[in-house]
Amino acid sequence: MSATEFTNDQLLAYFDEMLAVDQMVLIEEALRQSGVLRTQLANIIQARDAGMHSIGEIWRRERLSCPSRSQLGSYLLGTAAESLSEYMPFHIDQVGCRICAANLEDLQSVIDATPETAQRRQRYFQTSVGYLKDHSK
Repeated sequence: MSATEFTNDQLLAYFDEMLAVDQMVLIEEALRQSGVLRTQLANIIQARDAGMHSIGEIWRRERLSCPSRSQLGSYLLGTAAESLSEYMPFHIDQVGCRICAANLEDLQSVIDATPETAQRRQRYFQTSVGYLKDHSK
């Protein structure tokens, strides 16, 4: 990909560290080789700082396509809605959302950190099922 093939949105996403690692590397290499591209990025940043925002930039900055941390947790526990369970691999692997990938890794480390977690989760589940059965009569 040549320096002229990068869109303003891609350059802003690079600046905000919101791209997949492989895309970040491509842009970083292009920036090192092209003074024109560095100037383009500087102008884009200056325009944003002056208050000019695109819909794409607002979408990325506010992370509107990212699930919440509780949704990420339910995905890890296998209790997420089917639509979220289908969306997460796309969001992490295809879109390359580094923030959600880091959140998933953090949540997974918490789950893995305590061996009692699985037992405690099973007890909570059994207690909840029993509670729901008693009140459904």
